[in-house]
Amino acid sequence: MISFKQLPVEAKAAVAAGVVFFSMMLSRSYLAEKLDFRTRRWLLRLQMTLFANTLMLMGSLHVWRSTVTTFTRSSAASSFCFMLWKIAVFMFLALAHSSFFTLLFLVAEEPYFFSLAAYTCLGAYIILIFFLFTLGSVEQAYRFLAGRGAKAGTGNKNRTALKPVLAVLLTGVLTVVGLLNASQPPTVNSVEIPVHKLPSTMNNLKVVLLSDIHLGPTVGKTKLAMIVRMVKALKPDITVIVGDLSDAEAKIIRPAVEPLGELDSPLGTYFVTGNHEYYTSDVSNWFELLKSFNIQPLHNENVKIVSPKSASDWFCLAGVDDIEADVLRYSGHGMDLKKALRGCSSEHAIVLLAHQPIAAKWALQDRPDINLILSGHTHGGQIFPLNAGAYLLNPFFVGLYQVGQNTFVYVSPGTMYYGIPMRLGSRAEITEITLRSP
Repeated sequence: MISFKQLPVEAKAAVAAGVVFFSMMLSRSYLAEKLDFRTRRWLLRLQMTLFANTLMLMGSLHVWRSTVTTFTRSSAASSFCFMLWKIAVFMFLALAHSSFFTLLFLVAEEPYFFSLAAYTCLGAYIILIFFLFTLGSVEQAYRFLAGRGAKAGTGNKNRTALKPVLAVLLTGVLTVVGLLNASQPPTVNSVEIPVHKLPSTMNNLKVVLLSDIHLGPTVGKTKLAMIVRMVKALKPDITVIVGDLSDAEAKIIRPAVEPLGELDSPLGTYFVTGNHEYYTSDVSNWFELLKSFNIQPLHNENVKIVSPKSASDWFCLAGVDDIEADVLRYSGHGMDLKKALRGCSSEHAIVLLAHQPIAAKWALQDRPDINLILSGHTHGGQIFPLNAGAYLLNPFFVGLYQVGQNTFVYVSPGTMYYGIPMRLGSRAEITEITLRSP
């Protein structure tokens, strides 16, 4: 029987990831009631950070072997340039791994340069892993189809060396493109959506949709102030924020949130939680902070949006907690559609705010009379190659979907980005939605 010491390093990393994951499940199930709130919050975030890093370790070993070990037997291995290259690769991997720790120690009103560098390296790391795997698979397929010679020739060695070089070049180009794309202001996407049973006096009502701003290590006050200015310029009747506003505790990042106080939509500004609000384990404080800025959280509840032209005309705006609250066993929270739609009958139009598209799907299964659901969460994949995964894992990916005759779902690609200050194959968006009365 093989002992733990005899396992390859990748297998040891996989075992470590499994141990951390098991400890996360154990602490949620058995320690939740025995630890005080603050300790439980830090334990959860530390466990998630360690879990991500143990998983990344397997990829980092592959990167090191592909970009460094492969060349150790070449004539350039003893050169000063190769020594610099090894240092650069090591620093790159170290920064990528440290990115998750910035959530614990480096969150302020404006991003630290170290956090921006670390998360940039994390984005490049993801792209590099993809290209190393893809090019390696192509190489293996070529060898299989061409047939292997009895001896490894110079051509094989050249192809082996070409793979990491090409992967690094492609990664560098896409990283720069992604950084430039994400540095641009969000695009304003105007969408018209017919809403069944919307009163005629509320025709052309304007709703601005924000999602996934992710205030934290790489998004701060300056970017939020820019978003608020853009929203105010659109002069919406209603502004809604459908989750993942922040990745940090309310007290720590409060100065960065202050621009939200300038939102002045006449029919109100509303908020529902995303999964990252529950990762902060600080939802109650976030609710109080948002209320101080005149932003109303919809905690499995609804409000009547009354027409400015007629007090008898209204529609139901409801919001549900993010489904991650149920997974994390977050006390007093969790998606409760029945509670959220209490008093909302099919005689009036119903608009639901639900952070995750899967929650939108579940909501429509229970209440097909919902007319419009506004979601986010997917980021449109944010960066290549994560786009494919986000597409496959969500029933609605990005943009407008019609479900049945009188129901629509709109999924925002996000107003900023999570951590990695890059966008590839997606674009940050502020959505200007005009509600049409049939």
